Amino acid sequence: MSDDILIQTKDLSVGFRVGGGVFNKQILKAVDGISIDIPKGSFFGVVGESGSGKTTLGRALLKAVSITGGHATYDDGEVQYDLAEMTPAQLKDYRKRAQLIFQDPYAALSPRMTVRDIIAEPLEVMGLTKTREETDARVRDIASKCRLNLEHLRRFPHAFSGGQRQRISIARALVSGPRFVVADESVAALDVSIQADILNLLRSLQEELGLTFMFISHDLSVVAHTCDHVAVMYLGRIVESAPTRQLFANPRHPYTKALFSAIPSLDPDHRGAAQKLEGEIPSPTNQPSGCKFHTRCPYAADICKLEEPPLESCEEGHSVSCHLWKELQHYEHATQA
Repeated sequence: MSDDILIQTKDLSVGFRVGGGVFNKQILKAVDGISIDIPKGSFFGVVGESGSGKTTLGRALLKAVSITGGHATYDDGEVQYDLAEMTPAQLKDYRKRAQLIFQDPYAALSPRMTVRDIIAEPLEVMGLTKTREETDARVRDIASKCRLNLEHLRRFPHAFSGGQRQRISIARALVSGPRFVVADESVAALDVSIQADILNLLRSLQEELGLTFMFISHDLSVVAHTCDHVAVMYLGRIVESAPTRQLFANPRHPYTKALFSAIPSLDPDHRGAAQKLEGEIPSPTNQPSGCKFHTRCPYAADICKLEEPPLESCEEGHSVSCHLWKELQHYEHATQA
C-alpha cells in the first residue's frame, strides 16, 4: 500500500440476507467488488442514483456495516488496520480516526441536549479528555473552527437554522480528531446558498486539519465544485472513476454521460438535451447478467448482456467499465468533426 493512500479496497463487497424462511433467503448485493484508492488529504467523491450503493460503501469503510467479501485497508502512517478483520480494541481506536457527517441536520441532533453537550459527547464516550475543563477547551476550539460563536454552545438545536445545525454536526464529527470523514449527502437538505457556505467550510477544514473526505452525493454540480476525484456507482459497482476535471470534460461510460446531460444549464442551446434513462435501476436481489447497466443503455450490444465488463484504464487515472467505450468515443469524434 502506497504511503500517500489512506484507504485502499480490493474487490470490496457488502451483502445482506433478505427474505423469510430458512431456505428462501436471498443475498442483496449492496456493494459488489469495488476497488478504490483514497489518497491522504483528498476530497474523494462518490456519485450515483439512489440505490446505487454509495451510502453502504461509506458505512462499510466506517465499519458501520460488515464487510462480506474482499479487502479494505486503512493506513494513516501511525496505524494500519484491515477493516474486514478488526479486534474490538482496534475498532475502538478506529472510531476516533473515522467519523460520519449525517445528511439531515434536523434529525441528527438531540433536541434535549445543548450544543456544548452535543459536541462534547464523543470526547466523553471515547474517553479522550480527563477533565471538564479539557473537554470545554476542545469543544470551544472545534466550534470556533466550524464558525460557531461561544454563545451558541449554551443553546438547544431548535434555535438554529439548517446551515447552523450542519456546522454543529460537523463540529461533533471533528472534535475527536479524525483523519477520515465520510460526508453522506451532507448538504442535500440545505438551500443552495447555504450549501456553498458548508462546502467552503469543509474545504477550509480539510486544508487546516489535514482531513481526508469521502463525499457522497447525487448532485453533480456540488461534486464538480468540491471533489478532486470522482467514482460513479451503479448497482453496487463502480462504472467510471477519474479526476474530477477529466471526468467532467470527457466522460466515457453511457451512464456517466446520461447523468451529466441532466445537469441543469443556463445555456438555451443545451436545454432539453438531457439523455433520458429508460426504466428503473434493477433490484439488487435480482441483478441482470452481463453489464448491470445494459437494461437501460441505448447502446447495449449482445456482449453487454452476456459478459460483465472489467474496470479498465483508458488513460492516466481514468478507468471505465464498458465494452463499447472505444467505439462510442470514435463515434462522438466522427460526429463532431
